[in-house]
Amino acid sequence: MYRYDQYDHQLVKERIAQFRDQVRRRLSGELTEAEFLPLRLQNGLYMQRHAYMLRIAVPYGLLSSAQVRMFAHIARKYDRGYGHMTTRQNIQFNWIKLEDVPEILQELATVEMHANQTSGNCIRNITSDEFAGVAADEVIDPRPYAEMLRQWSTFHPEFAFLPRKFKFAINGAEEDRAATAVHDIGLTMVRNAAGEVGFKVMVGGGMGRTPIIGSVIREYLPWQHALTYMEAILRVYNQYGRRDNKYKARIKILVKALGPEEFGRQVEAEWAEIKDGPGTLTVEELQRVAQYFNDPAYEALPAVDAQFEQLKTTDKAFSNWLKRNVKTHKRSGYAAVVLSLKKTGVPPGDITAEQLDFVADLTDKYSFGEIRVTHEQNLVLADVKQTDLFTLWQAVKAQGLATPNIGLLTDMICCPGGDFCSLANAKSIPIAEAIAEKFDNIDFQHDIGDIELNISGCINACGHHHVGNIGILGVDKDGSEWYQVSIGGAQGNSTSIGKIIGPSFAADQMPTVIERLLNVYVQQRTDEELFIDTVQRIGVAPFKEYVYATPIATALNEVKSEEAACV
Repeated sequence: MYRYDQYDHQLVKERIAQFRDQVRRRLSGELTEAEFLPLRLQNGLYMQRHAYMLRIAVPYGLLSSAQVRMFAHIARKYDRGYGHMTTRQNIQFNWIKLEDVPEILQELATVEMHANQTSGNCIRNITSDEFAGVAADEVIDPRPYAEMLRQWSTFHPEFAFLPRKFKFAINGAEEDRAATAVHDIGLTMVRNAAGEVGFKVMVGGGMGRTPIIGSVIREYLPWQHALTYMEAILRVYNQYGRRDNKYKARIKILVKALGPEEFGRQVEAEWAEIKDGPGTLTVEELQRVAQYFNDPAYEALPAVDAQFEQLKTTDKAFSNWLKRNVKTHKRSGYAAVVLSLKKTGVPPGDITAEQLDFVADLTDKYSFGEIRVTHEQNLVLADVKQTDLFTLWQAVKAQGLATPNIGLLTDMICCPGGDFCSLANAKSIPIAEAIAEKFDNIDFQHDIGDIELNISGCINACGHHHVGNIGILGVDKDGSEWYQVSIGGAQGNSTSIGKIIGPSFAADQMPTVIERLLNVYVQQRTDEELFIDTVQRIGVAPFKEYVYATPIATALNEVKSEEAACV
């Protein structure tokens, strides 16, 4: 993985010193909260309902074991013993004291980490495929290019105060696991007819108040021009993006207003002025960065191990875990393992200090000292020997990290919601917990098959509800918390935005709503058809009709009466 050079170290050192003085002035009263606000946001510090929240950058989701141990240390010393993995592959701590932040940043710097540009109207943490470098379907490893984009965008003086926050995603595999279609800029690595490496460029994607799927403005961009073309896109946006209304300030609004063709024309015109300038990448620069992402010291292993094959067939629990949590690796005899942070009873994405230390030890023992964060809020050990899988499974099971639900109903994406976030209209975590408890039957979940359920506590869509097969959005209704449901959303190669099924529901109705949606699916599905396939085939109407056929409140009362009678 990438290691800081002298410039990285100097930038982080200077930023910490600068922010330490800003915190001092805020605590002394020299700075008002209004004056301090843009300064703290530039350092990833939010004021939430109960305390400050610090969001730490994890570039393209890649971590070393030393960095994971630092997270454990921060959780113990400065927070309440846990952290929360986010949909931008970062980690955030929700119970931070302002006076501690400079010390936290100082400690993070010792393991080459920071919180810069995890907030504010700038280029945020660049995300990528959590299986980059090991995926069997990978076309080109995107990590060196993600790192060059990170270096280019860090403290870029021209793009420090954009009209609104700006998000990149880059994917290098046949299957899009980086959700490129719903980012401000989504880059897909491709080869042209001559076999040369480049990018397909999408712009104007996003979720939030106005969900939009991005538009392709270039089918092939030579890799050498990645930075200059991104600069051209951002210059057009910086000049013409709206600043009078933050709800209409994202690049997706500008692309929609101009039309993708006109926006692309303006980008090409801007690019023509700079395309062969000093921002053009060279082979030497690519090689310099790519060396940090060379393959680890893989062993020559057989494709099949007899003992492993036997355990697959004789131990059902192990077999279930293999089916859901273990992914194909590009190297024979290895596998990529997903550690589930979705155990029933635990808020999705939360991980304790003890679990972080445990994961760091696993990373050193089984995966060459590296681990990844997924935008589904799980963790990945990317390089595990097949012969170690059974031992690893037993270890992670004991720590509550082996729930065999990856891609299933209880593998929910869920933002912190109203329990923490001051922007939220409603709580997310209790809804996730209620649904997980109702469907906490792994055999049932396996029967239902792949399904994505995403929950956001407000329209900012941090829980990616728009692209969930089932999406839940917390809304405010006359001061009460209600939940709007959509179905038919999807990410990946066939990204789609979900459609709202009708009026919103009260919190205690949500498990029954999900049950009714699943009942329609089970009744209507054909062989091998997933939930999203059924929705796309029969449309929203049958689901809506069944969900609203009998008032949910009546159904809940009937259930409660039956339970009382049984007692």
